[in-house]
Amino acid sequence: MNDLTQRLRARIAQAGGWLPFDAFMAEALYAPGLGYYSSGRPTFGHGPQSGSDFVTAPELSPLFGQALARQVAQAMAATGVDQLWEFGAGSGALAESVLDALAALGAVPSRYTIVDLSGSLRGRQQERLARFGDQVQWRDTLPEAVEGVLIGNEVLDAMPVKLLHFDGEAWAERGVTGAPDGFAWADRPTDLRPPLDRDDWLPGTVTEVHPQAEAWVRTLGAAWRRGAMFLIDYGFGEQEYYLPARQGGTLMCHHLHQADPDPLTQVGEKDITAHVNFTGIALAAQDVGLTVLGYTTQAHFLLNCGLGDLLAAADLRGRAMAQKLLTEHEMGELFKVIALAPEAQAFDALGFVRGDRSHRL
Repeated sequence: MNDLTQRLRARIAQAGGWLPFDAFMAEALYAPGLGYYSSGRPTFGHGPQSGSDFVTAPELSPLFGQALARQVAQAMAATGVDQLWEFGAGSGALAESVLDALAALGAVPSRYTIVDLSGSLRGRQQERLARFGDQVQWRDTLPEAVEGVLIGNEVLDAMPVKLLHFDGEAWAERGVTGAPDGFAWADRPTDLRPPLDRDDWLPGTVTEVHPQAEAWVRTLGAAWRRGAMFLIDYGFGEQEYYLPARQGGTLMCHHLHQADPDPLTQVGEKDITAHVNFTGIALAAQDVGLTVLGYTTQAHFLLNCGLGDLLAAADLRGRAMAQKLLTEHEMGELFKVIALAPEAQAFDALGFVRGDRSHRL
């Protein structure tokens, strides 16, 4: 029994023998020095030979950051800000490509602030971004007031979710209890419900709700004064998220570039994620006075931001890697981009000039 398993079993005992899944997921991912994102694992990489578990768009191709930088430059000019904020910066690959591209565009920000909960990842970021000097800074928390363009790639999917189970008659909250060989599922009655009011839920349905991600957007929005925010992640609008055919939910784990649906095994050794309900994110933003500038697929967004021109100038290998950002069976369709801004700062964002799906939120 490893240290993280012992810590979790102690948490379960302290909670009376049952821990809600979002608390379990938070420990599994972020327990200091023990959780998946705080243990120093490689996490990001192109294949299992590197010891990594998955690859993100900035790791696949610097063209991702170069295209995003064009949107960032437009947003900075439109809202009159000169600072950037990135949440969950991973290895620092996105920050590096965005900063280099902004310099080439003549739109250098005065400061690029990274907010990341992982101390081990911060070390990798600092090493990679050392050449930018004091232009790049790190924070553990938000200040009382924020101005700037905010970006987050695959941040929302790593925020803990609550699990709900429908047995055909009533909803229960799914949590975790101890078992002789590790952990087991256990359900308890709850007043929680999926946000979509339907009467055709199938017995055995397990799905997620996202109070932490929505609370994060509200907290951020309440502190935000000027700028625009671009969040990129895999997910759906509410109607699609809660389709009857998706009765197993979207919770998934990643280990050595293999996916599996069981977060109760190899705890701390693999990533745990859930798809994003972008309707919930949009509504949470509107609760604190933000407006939706646009919502579309990653493919549409990147092409709107000039990825086609960047591909034409790239070498053969660069084009092959960047195609994965666009193709439907890779990242192009499943990944979405939502842009938010304070209502007074609204503008026609470059990334949504074609293919905007805001009406499907």
